[in-house]
Amino acid sequence: MAKFNIITQFLKDFSFESPNVPELFFKNENAQAKMEINIDIQIKGAENNLFMVDLIIKVHSKLDAGDKSIFLIESTYSGLVQMEEEKDEEVKKRTLLINVPTLLFPYVRSLMARMTAESGFPTFVMQPVDFEKLYEDRQKQSQATAPANNQ
Repeated sequence: MAKFNIITQFLKDFSFESPNVPELFFKNENAQAKMEINIDIQIKGAENNLFMVDLIIKVHSKLDAGDKSIFLIESTYSGLVQMEEEKDEEVKKRTLLINVPTLLFPYVRSLMARMTAESGFPTFVMQPVDFEKLYEDRQKQSQATAPANNQ
């Protein structure tokens, strides 16, 4: 892991939609809710080893029956990171895609829990994310989809 310091972190964008309220509160549908969770991490490099790391999380809760939306949350939580000079690009990449999001995630998790609770829904608490496993899975996926070299 490269040495780094999060200079500041902030909520860049947050959207909460519940398009089927108040109907959902009046109907007693015994359908189960399902969650679709998408996580993306975007890095923007700048001068002097400064990086902006955006942790983008989208959560879509739907009813199984009829695929009716319960709520949709889209969040971009960012950290401005100062990193010490690091020659190894893989170490730098792993730090920005694993270590920094690991530190930012609890704040996003808290925001989502509070927002769902204050919207009249049961509190949604995201399970912890293993960003190292997410990174490894995406590396394997990109290697599998990369065209093979003909030799």
